[in-house]
Amino acid sequence: MLEAMRELHIACGASGDREAIEHLKRAIAEGKHWYIALLEAIGLWTSPEETYNGRTYRYLIANEAFNWLLLAERLIYEVADLITEEERDNLLFFGKPPLELAEKEFKGLIGRSKYCAYLNYFYGVIVEGALVMAVEEEVRKEHRSLGYSGEQNIVDEVYERLYGADQATLLRKFRMERGYPLRRSISLSELEEFTYWLFKHRLRRCDKARVASDTKKGLEELKRRRGASQLWREPSPCESQDAIEP
Repeated sequence: MLEAMRELHIACGASGDREAIEHLKRAIAEGKHWYIALLEAIGLWTSPEETYNGRTYRYLIANEAFNWLLLAERLIYEVADLITEEERDNLLFFGKPPLELAEKEFKGLIGRSKYCAYLNYFYGVIVEGALVMAVEEEVRKEHRSLGYSGEQNIVDEVYERLYGADQATLLRKFRMERGYPLRRSISLSELEEFTYWLFKHRLRRCDKARVASDTKKGLEELKRRRGASQLWREPSPCESQDAIEP
């Protein structure tokens, strides 16, 4: 797995990214479906993050978790006039691709290294966030059954149950480990990194049975909220095994 992560840091830099963009444009011009060309371009991309049009895109979190859909958004800007607005929005906002691909096809197009890193993102950010929402709903129902009113302490109780400390304590520890400033606000990219950090923290502190149970709960909550989209379905166990090991 570590070797797969190193492959994402090939020192090609901007030249590799230019190659990916040129491939995307050329493949579409030659008649290839834009979604297939997009996934191939993602497979060629080399930079873990970049600043483009004043916005910082962090595609790889903690050198392990790959947000391929963020990179897809970035690449689509390069061929916006070649893709219908409906297909673009369906992919980026609703997780609905224009073509249904088997998991093996998707993996083959973006490459094994990026696919493994995508599984880390899927479980460590997407499913972990859904798990927090599921436990939050459990706590809220318990409070209502006990006659509690308001939202007092719900978030801290959720974090105590899952991670063993309140949210503020955990966020402070995360930022101190990363050398980040202790601010009141948090950006989306930092929130995703914090969520992935929490995921790894939970794996270390819980036994395997508890980890499996919580993962199942997160997956069920994700399916309930987002439906059975191809982008968010549970990967097969044989593919996900290495990606979720602490």
